[in-house]
Amino acid sequence: MQGQRNKQKLVMRKMCPNFDREDFLETVLDVPVPEEMFSGLGNSVALRWQAMAAWMKAQTTDKLASPIVATRYNEMSFLLYIVGSPLLPFQVQVDRFNQRAVKHSSIEASTAKYIVQQYIAATGGQPPLNALNSMCVIGQTKINSSEFHQGDENVKVRSKDEAGGFVIWQKNPDFWCLELQISGCKVIAGSNGKISWRQSSNQQRPICRGPPRPLRRFLQGLDPRATANLFIDAVCIGEKIINDEDCFILKLDASQSILEAQSGPKFEIIHHTIWGYFSQRSGLLVKFEDSRLLSVKTNKEDGDVFWETSSESVIEDYKYVDGVNIAHGGKTCFTVFRYGEHSANHKRELQESWKIEEVDFNIQGLKPEFFMPPTEFHKK
Repeated sequence: MQGQRNKQKLVMRKMCPNFDREDFLETVLDVPVPEEMFSGLGNSVALRWQAMAAWMKAQTTDKLASPIVATRYNEMSFLLYIVGSPLLPFQVQVDRFNQRAVKHSSIEASTAKYIVQQYIAATGGQPPLNALNSMCVIGQTKINSSEFHQGDENVKVRSKDEAGGFVIWQKNPDFWCLELQISGCKVIAGSNGKISWRQSSNQQRPICRGPPRPLRRFLQGLDPRATANLFIDAVCIGEKIINDEDCFILKLDASQSILEAQSGPKFEIIHHTIWGYFSQRSGLLVKFEDSRLLSVKTNKEDGDVFWETSSESVIEDYKYVDGVNIAHGGKTCFTVFRYGEHSANHKRELQESWKIEEVDFNIQGLKPEFFMPPTEFHKK
C-alpha cells in the first residue's frame, strides 16, 4: 500500500529543485507538472528544469516579438481558451442545492427535476453536498488538435499531445480560480463573485470579462451541486444509449437576456445550448455537451463571420471523496467551425483527456481576497 502511494505522488511534480544552492529549500510550483510533460523537456533533470524556465521567461513583451515564440503562444492560447478554460453563460448557485416545485411545470420539466433528484442521491445526497464550502482540485490534461481545414475535408488530429497540469480553487458563493499550464504556456481564469475574467501569460490585459459564470470543468462531474443547480431548470427531451448505458437527456437553452448581456459591441452570441446525459442505472452524469454560435462583426462589405463551437465530454472514473461522488477522469472532443458569406469555411477539431489527481474540500484559510482579478481591472 505504501509503495502504491509513493508511486501516485510521483505522477505530478510539485517541487522545483534549487540548482544554485543545494542546501536551500526547493521551490513549490504554482501548478504541478505532469511527469510526461516534464520528461519530454530534456535528457537530464537539470536540463528539463532549465527548459521549462526558459519557456516561462519567454513570456515577456520583448521576447514575444519573436515570430517563432509569438506563433507558439498564439497556438497555445487558442488551445487553452477553447479547451482548457471555457466558461458557460449561466450563473449557477453553488452554495446549496435549490429544489424546484414540480407543480405548474410541464411533464418534460417535472421529469428533469426528478432526474436531478436522483443525480443528487447518486453523488452523495444533499447533506454531504450542502456541507461543502470550498474545494481544491489538482489534475493533469493532454490536448491535441488538427489544423484548420477548408470546407468539408476530413479532419485528422495531430499525433503529438500537449501535456499540462491545472489547479482549481473554489469557495462559496461564486468564487473560483483556475491556473492551467501546458507546455510552458499558462492561463489564469477566475471569478470574485462580481465579475469573471480570463488572462493568458503572453497577454498583458485580460481578454475575457463579464458577470460571474461557472467554469466548464465544474460541470464535468467535478462539482455535483453546481451541475444539479444548472440542470434543475432543464427539460427532459428523450433517451439515448451512451457507452452501453441507457441515459435520460436533459436540455437547457440560454435565454435571450443572458445572450444579450454577454454579447459585446463587436460580437453577438446567437445561441448557447447545453445537454446532460444521466445514466438510468446509476443516476450519474456520464456525458456533457454544449454548443455555441457566435457572430463576429467585420467590415460591411465582407459581412459577419460566424464561429460555431461544439463540445462533447464523456465523464468517467467516479470515486467518493469525503462522501461526495466525484468524476476523476474523462475525454472531451471540441469542433470549431468558422464560416461566413464572403469567407471560406474552415473546420478544426481538438481533443482533451484529463485526470484528477487530488480533491480536497473545506479548505481552511481560503479568503475572498485570494480570488481578486488582475490589476488591470482596478486601473479601469
